[in-house]
Amino acid sequence: MWIYEKRLQQPVDVERADPKLAEYVITQFGGPDGELSAAVRYLTQRYTMPRGYLKALLTDIGTEELAHWEMIATMVYKLTDELDPEAWKQLNMARKYAGRGPAVFPVDSEGNPWTASYIQAHGRDPIANLHEDLAAESKARATYENLLDLSDDHKLNRSLRFLREREVVHFQRFGEALDLLKDEVKHRTTFYG
Repeated sequence: MWIYEKRLQQPVDVERADPKLAEYVITQFGGPDGELSAAVRYLTQRYTMPRGYLKALLTDIGTEELAHWEMIATMVYKLTDELDPEAWKQLNMARKYAGRGPAVFPVDSEGNPWTASYIQAHGRDPIANLHEDLAAESKARATYENLLDLSDDHKLNRSLRFLREREVVHFQRFGEALDLLKDEVKHRTTFYG
């Protein structure tokens, strides 16, 4: 069980409403390389990991990704909160507003809803899972770099940089776990039984 503190891991502020920027940022809320995909991937993979330290790592990082998911939702909400229906029309985003209003919904930047097909988990091959996790963290870091290229909101960029750096840390932790597991492989033919 976890203790939930009613505060974000990192404060999220924006300089002004910017629905176009929200449309880009939302890819980290419901896209294939976003925070929800990472959380579900790691929290699913942990069950079949052969060692306690791997289960703990995936649990820790998976729950942190949920905190990041909440940060992204806050960003999107703050970037669109002050808009009235007329503003949505003028921005040529009335379809989004008609379907969801100002709700934050897990979609990518093109409007495709989140799907479990974004993730992989292989119960008999923890090395394959860790490679999947390394790739996921690299792609998420690259997405944050792309978002920073698109954003001129200095307040929002602080939060985007924080999230980018967490992807780097997660990548490092998964790399360390992979090295430990590879050392074990040299001495065993299977992880189970």
